[in-house]
Amino acid sequence: MNRVWCICLLVLMGLGCGSTVRAQAKVELDKPTQLSTTAGASPDSVRARVGKPHALTFTASTDQRFFFFGDTRNDNGRRVPVSVYGLRAGFLYPVRHPERQEAGGMRAAFKAGGGFYFVNQTLNRPGLLPNTSEAITRHLRIATLFFEPYLYRKKAIEVSVPLEIGYGHSRYNRVSDQTLEGEEARGVFIPAGAGLSLSYQFPALKWFRPLHWTGFNILGGYRFTLKRDIPESQVNYSGFYISIGPSFYLENLTADIAYWRKKHKEKKK
Repeated sequence: MNRVWCICLLVLMGLGCGSTVRAQAKVELDKPTQLSTTAGASPDSVRARVGKPHALTFTASTDQRFFFFGDTRNDNGRRVPVSVYGLRAGFLYPVRHPERQEAGGMRAAFKAGGGFYFVNQTLNRPGLLPNTSEAITRHLRIATLFFEPYLYRKKAIEVSVPLEIGYGHSRYNRVSDQTLEGEEARGVFIPAGAGLSLSYQFPALKWFRPLHWTGFNILGGYRFTLKRDIPESQVNYSGFYISIGPSFYLENLTADIAYWRKKHKEKKK
């Protein structure tokens, strides 16, 4: 019965990914960007507004988080952070009534898309898996779908609530033997999570616009397991996670590219 349920989930995820791919065809990177200038200002002072998109805007970023798994602890019983690396990609969905937004206000209603994460970890916990008495290596591969509504997105500051659900595959091997014969267990698990994200975008400088392609992000939340991969074991992926570090805003880059293209075409006329 579990296998049937997992197959159904995979089909749903496939349909979701398919809709995302179809939506990608609607992205209009070459669409004229909103431009604004003041009286008497030179053309060079015109700034591209990434602020209020009228169509879907593609966005992507790397994603590294530190997870505090329930089964990863030190000798004192305290949880030890585990590095989880991944990539997220999706679309920014515009607000319904952009004309009602004040200058510098909400630039998108929410962000949605998918991600992929992996973990390679060595665990020296005898008994973590049934009938094991030596260290083992853990390999996790996780595909996720996320929905991230914005609570606040004004000028350079963003506050959002990322909600995720995924499909994960795990494989465990004895450290002494990394061949297939040394495999102890493998399984499928369903993770889900919710968090709070705070981001700051660096300002666009006239003499160095690439600065506003980057920023700083703080993310924290909790991930729990809807379905365990090895129920008879002590394996536990539930726990808090945190991420602090630089961020990259692809939508700012694409907006600048569109602006530079338009400026280049105007010079040719």
